[in-house]
Amino acid sequence: MIEGFPTDWARNCTNVFLIRHPARVIASYSAKREEPTLEDLGFVQQAQLFESLGGGIVIDSTDIRADPEAKLRNLCKALSISFQPEMLRWPAGGHPQDGIWAAHWYDAIHRSTGFAGAEGPRPDLSGAAAELEKRALPYYEALKAHSLSG
Repeated sequence: MIEGFPTDWARNCTNVFLIRHPARVIASYSAKREEPTLEDLGFVQQAQLFESLGGGIVIDSTDIRADPEAKLRNLCKALSISFQPEMLRWPAGGHPQDGIWAAHWYDAIHRSTGFAGAEGPRPDLSGAAAELEKRALPYYEALKAHSLSG
C-alpha cells in the first residue's frame, strides 16, 4: 500500500483478503530480498485495512491449494457470483497489467496453468527470520480468524 493513498472508496466494494502464513511469506520473500522487514511483508497493512474497512472476505492460500474447487465455490458463494470450472485453469504467461515487477515476483505464476497441489510442510525458520515470523503471526492470526470455512 502506498502511504497516504486513500482507501475510503473500498468501503463501497466487497473486499477479499488473501492471506498466507508468515513462515511461507518470509521464506519466499527472503529468496528475493535479504533481511525483509515486517513492513515489507504487508501483514500490518493488511490487518489495518481489514479493520478500517469494517471487515471483508478472508481466504487462506493454503486452503485454496488444498482444495481449489471447494474453496473457490465458497468464495463465489460469499461474493454472490457463479462458480465456473474455468476458474481453476488459465493460460500460461503474463499480462500487461502485471507491471514492472512481474519479472521478479511472478515467474512461477507465469509458468502455471492452474492451482498447484497442497503445500508441503511449513518452512522452519531460524534467527532473524524466526523473529520476524513471531512479529507477523498476530496479524495473520487476526485475519485467519475471519477466514472462509466449509
